[in-house]
Amino acid sequence: MASPKIFVTRLIPDAGLNLLKEAYPNSQNLEIWLQEDPPTREQLLQYVRGAEGLLCLLTERVDAELLDAIGPSLKVVSSMSVGMDHIDLPEATRRGIPVGNTPGVLTAATADQAFALLLSAARRIPEAERFVRAGKWVTWSPSLLLGADFVGRTLGIVGFGRIGQAVAKRAQGFDMRVLYHDRSSEPAHGAQPVELDALLAESDFVSIHVPLTQGTQHMVDADFLSRMKSNAVLVNTSRGGVVDQDALYVALKSKRIFAAALDVTDPEPLPADSPLLELENCIVVPHLGSASKWTRDQMSLLAVQNLIAGLKGERLPHCANPDVYPA
Repeated sequence: MASPKIFVTRLIPDAGLNLLKEAYPNSQNLEIWLQEDPPTREQLLQYVRGAEGLLCLLTERVDAELLDAIGPSLKVVSSMSVGMDHIDLPEATRRGIPVGNTPGVLTAATADQAFALLLSAARRIPEAERFVRAGKWVTWSPSLLLGADFVGRTLGIVGFGRIGQAVAKRAQGFDMRVLYHDRSSEPAHGAQPVELDALLAESDFVSIHVPLTQGTQHMVDADFLSRMKSNAVLVNTSRGGVVDQDALYVALKSKRIFAAALDVTDPEPLPADSPLLELENCIVVPHLGSASKWTRDQMSLLAVQNLIAGLKGERLPHCANPDVYPA
């Protein structure tokens, strides 16, 4: 029996790659995009033709056009990500194609990243580091680079799924009061459910953990920011499109809020001439929420397990569109 044609849109960690090669040791039909930059749209449309399995990242848009380019051979799409905003799930379901994702394993790493950004923005760590490197540190001063306190302050979490709850758990170590806004989640780790208006009015720190949907696109807009406290810190580790970056720039530039830290932007990468990068009170890092070795290894393993299951005609261990299967 011929090995299935598989296209992998980027070189994934060895943990998953080795599993894939073990499953198809003699495959001449396994093609991996080895360049650091993702394939262009034109390249992607060309290379996927006739594939039975597609393993992609969040950098690839999987829509009707791409599915048409692949053709009727496609059995499974597996994404090495939790978020699915880059994949047209209804279209894949309509065509009977299961789509896999990698939930659970990146919860701790992303929550750690959110808290690291909260602390960094509050205590102005990147700004202070630049201050030293620029030779500006001449003496100790009682008013030098004063930041925000953590202990006893209020943390507001918008979106209270796995990652939001993990952030709430970490806040307990700082004796923080934790509020959250998410009508579909039950209280956990001492967090109190509140309406969004109350959360924004009372929180010293606001951490965003919602998926990117039509309803959350630019949810953090000028009105949202105007309802935050003037000493508040905003952190986004969800998706860049959740934040209106133009409105955020105005709020930061005018000191409407104290600071912001973004693990995700729109677009990614953020252009080097983005006005956000001119601001001392804005931290931007290159989408590192899940960037720990163990986490990325586990994500690659889950992605390959989903891919192999789909190629065998078995139910995916982690399926993002379970409606594709008969009841």
